[in-house]
Amino acid sequence: MKKIIIILLAVVVFQKWDVINGYISPNQPGIAAEDAEVILYATSWCGYCQKARELFEEYDIEYYEYDVEKSAEGREQRKQFGGNGVPVVVINGSVIKGYNRNKILSLLGEA
Repeated sequence: MKKIIIILLAVVVFQKWDVINGYISPNQPGIAAEDAEVILYATSWCGYCQKARELFEEYDIEYYEYDVEKSAEGREQRKQFGGNGVPVVVINGSVIKGYNRNKILSLLGEA
């Protein structure tokens, strides 16, 4: 019985490793964009993603964008930050789920 419980526990940990790793290392935005202070996880068709892009352009903010429909790496990173929808914005390790102009500007020191 103990072996079955250990095996089941190992399977659950393996399946949920991205969530577990997000709790262990929540402020690691990823290797490909490790130098970026602002990361946008988005899609090409999302209106709120477009608003985030326009906001970054308006304030001349450099950002790194992952299209989560085209980038497996972007999808996995978004999951690690607990994102299910788009946009997900990560600013210096702080996660914003959805488009929130005031919160984005506050974290950027622009508000």
